[in-house]
Amino acid sequence: MERKIFGRTGLDVSRLTFGCGAVGGLMTKGRAQDQDRAVAWARDNGINFFDTAASYGDGASEINLGRALGGNKDGLVISTKVGVAADEMGDIAGAVARSLDASLARLKLDHVDLFQLHNTLGRKDKVRPERGVLDADMVLNEVVPTFEKLRDAGKTRFLGFTAKGDADDLHNLVESGSFDSAQIFYNLLVPSAGGPVPAGYPADDFKKLLAVAARNGVGSIGVRVLAGGALSGSEARHPLGMPSVAPIGSDTDYAADVGRALAFQPLVEAAHVASLPELAVRYAVSNPTLSTIEIGIATQEELQRAADAVNKGPLPKEALAEIKSIQESFAAGN
Repeated sequence: MERKIFGRTGLDVSRLTFGCGAVGGLMTKGRAQDQDRAVAWARDNGINFFDTAASYGDGASEINLGRALGGNKDGLVISTKVGVAADEMGDIAGAVARSLDASLARLKLDHVDLFQLHNTLGRKDKVRPERGVLDADMVLNEVVPTFEKLRDAGKTRFLGFTAKGDADDLHNLVESGSFDSAQIFYNLLVPSAGGPVPAGYPADDFKKLLAVAARNGVGSIGVRVLAGGALSGSEARHPLGMPSVAPIGSDTDYAADVGRALAFQPLVEAAHVASLPELAVRYAVSNPTLSTIEIGIATQEELQRAADAVNKGPLPKEALAEIKSIQESFAAGN
C-alpha cells in the first residue's frame, strides 16, 4: 500500500489507517480471533497505522489492539486519544496524564507514537465544560502543557487533536504550532475541509482546513470518510457496530445522510466505481493534501474492501466533476 509522510513528524504512514473505534465495532465487541486475524491481515498488506482511544469500549479497544499486535510492533504507528470528561475539568492536567498511563498499560506499550485530544472545541462564548466542550485558549493553556510534559517524559512522540467544533478555533490550533496532527472530518457529504462550498450548503464549513494543515506541516487523518456508515447508502447496521450513529458535520439525522448518499448512486451506475463505499474512500484519497484516511470496521472483509479502494487510487476527473455538481445541488435544496 502507498505511504505518505505524515506532516512534519516524518512518520511514514499507510494511506489507510486501521480504525479501532466503536462505530465499526470489531475491536470493541468482536471475537478475539477475528480481531487478531484482521490486524494480521492489515500488517501483511501494508497498513501500519492503528488508531484507538481510551473511550472506545471503555478501554476494550486498547486491550484488544495490544493483544492483537503482540510483541513485535516494528514499523508500526500507534495512536490513542484522551477525552477530558465534564467532571475532570477541575484537573485537566491530572486527567490527561492518568488517561495516557492507563492507555499505555492496556496497549502494553511504554509509549505511543501519537497522543490526541478527543474533545469538541467551541467558541469562547459557547464553551460548555459541563459537556466536555473546550475552547482554543483552554486547549493551549491547560491541555498542551500537559501533552508536552508527557512527550518530554517519552510517553508519546507526537501530539494531535480531533478537529471537531468551531472552524476558527480549529484553524487557530492548527496554526499554533502546538500540534503535529489533526483528525479532520472529510467526506462526500462534508467536503468543506477540502475546498469551498456554496452558500447554503447543508453541512459544517471547515474552511479548507486540509490546506491549512498541509501549509503548517500538520499531518491529517481523514475521519468519518463513510459518514459513520451513511455513505453505504443503507440505514442497516452491522451487529457489532453502534446501533445508531449521530452525524458529525452533516445533517442532524442519520437517515437524511443516507438519503443524500443515494444521490451519488449514478456514479456507480456509470461504472466509475463498484459501490458507494468505494466512491467514498476514493473521493477522500483523491485529495492530495490528506495524509491518511481512517476506516472503522466490523469485519476483516470491510477492511479488505477499503484497502482495495485505496489501492485503486484517486477518482477520474470526470467523476470528481460529477460529484461536485451533486454537492452543489444539495446547497440548492435538491
